Amino acid sequence: MDALTVVLLLAAGFGSGFCNAIAGGGSLLSFPALLATGLPPVAATVTNAVSVWPGYLGGAAALRSRLAEYRSLLPGLVLTGAAGALGGVIALLAAPPEVFATLVPYLVLMATALLAAQPMISRWLAEKGSDSRLRLFTGVFLGGVYGAYFNGGMGIVLLTALALGIDASINRLNGLKSALTLTVSTTATAAVALFGPVEWWSVAVLGPACLVGGMVGAKISDRLRPSIFRAVVILFGTGAGIAMLFI
Repeated sequence: MDALTVVLLLAAGFGSGFCNAIAGGGSLLSFPALLATGLPPVAATVTNAVSVWPGYLGGAAALRSRLAEYRSLLPGLVLTGAAGALGGVIALLAAPPEVFATLVPYLVLMATALLAAQPMISRWLAEKGSDSRLRLFTGVFLGGVYGAYFNGGMGIVLLTALALGIDASINRLNGLKSALTLTVSTTATAAVALFGPVEWWSVAVLGPACLVGGMVGAKISDRLRPSIFRAVVILFGTGAGIAMLFI
């Protein structure tokens, strides 16, 4: 691995961890960087899944104080996210890589649109008397499937699921989102490390950079006003989805 490749992966890793801690979509940086080093799509995907795990750990650790008010929900949500992640890993390793390459941009854009419309959707569902717990756990399960399948935009998908199921600002939900992204990433990392073609030299460079980026991003996101934070998430999600169309 030459010096230029190391610099590329360090920059991509820090940016990925930073973006994932704030909103999601960080794999838009790390996944193309791995492709640029010459890895084939499946190897780049599983290597990325392992590499971004430290960033999720750093973000969850920095925001752990935000979990106290959701302590009763946390065990069930963690188990639901882990179950979804197992399904996502099976789909990732069994399906042709062209399938997720085609679907992912549209899934990210759909999740971002849902988050933008979340206040209106939540009011409408409340008027209809819809079961918020069913929405919450269904959304977290699907977010786990998606996150283990590709990872890019997982934070946006999970944050949308939480916002549709819990009546709280997305700033307050960010700690819970960080815990769930760590859960899904841990499940996916354990599975692909055993069964996927991971490029461990790339992980050794990307992983620590993702950890630092995740800790920095979490500290910044915790200081943003709710309206600004929502706008940042929507901006990241829209940019990630559009850019993925051309990757």
